[in-house]
Amino acid sequence: MTAVTSLGEGTKATRQLGEKGMAASLKALSRMFAEARSLEAESIQAACTMAVRIADNRADFMTMAAAQNTPVFILSGEDEAQLGFQSVAIDPLFDTYPRISIVDPGGQSTEIVTATRTPQGWDVTYRHSYPVGTLGLREGVLNAESPDGGEILTASAYLDDVIGLSYMPGGAGQTILLGATGTNLVSIRDKMTAWDPYRVHGAYLDYEEVSKAVGWMMPMTDAQRAAIPGIEPGREKTLHIGALIAERCLNALASPGCLVSVRGWRHALLEEGLPGAGSDR
Repeated sequence: MTAVTSLGEGTKATRQLGEKGMAASLKALSRMFAEARSLEAESIQAACTMAVRIADNRADFMTMAAAQNTPVFILSGEDEAQLGFQSVAIDPLFDTYPRISIVDPGGQSTEIVTATRTPQGWDVTYRHSYPVGTLGLREGVLNAESPDGGEILTASAYLDDVIGLSYMPGGAGQTILLGATGTNLVSIRDKMTAWDPYRVHGAYLDYEEVSKAVGWMMPMTDAQRAAIPGIEPGREKTLHIGALIAERCLNALASPGCLVSVRGWRHALLEEGLPGAGSDR
């Protein structure tokens, strides 16, 4: 069960969570907590990421969530990155790779983690949460509904500057893309009219097809993107931007492509718990 609530829309510019996004998120929380309780879940956890971390009115949202008996807590950027990595590290599908790099583009942040398998476990050589995401870019350099070539180049240069070029050249190992960007690019490519995680999980996207997706989706209107077969409802405002972030991350990692995981930090949080005491509960 998923819901696109756009909680972080406008937050980077205003430092506020909007009323519309909060209302939609509270409604989604109520529905999902009710579903979990109907299934007799022993424990329910709901976590917020960067949009709530940076919002000056985050306490208001958390108070409203607690008042409707759907409490939430805030993940730190480091914990978000580590949990995203753990969701892949504990996945049997990827247990044959000696080195992996995960890329997780979100609404207000993007996480990259690189780790090498050792006899003692995973040695994390790099972990960082970058303050760039799809909603943030949509409110900034890519605020046009149908960005032109100059705006795309400006956004690409900005991402390259933030992420850094030639990141561990040749040292990324197998790159794995988490989140809605990868899953939507696969479902669109395969013209999936019904969501099938078993077809999407482990699918491969090469750099060229990610780059081409940027090229053909950017000139579209939101309505045109919404009509693309296979797109998740609500992703039409940001998927083209997520594809650009994925492309620039692959470029920075010098990676020819990536596998796609339908899992993410929420799976590791439920299965492994918090990686440390860095989160604000």
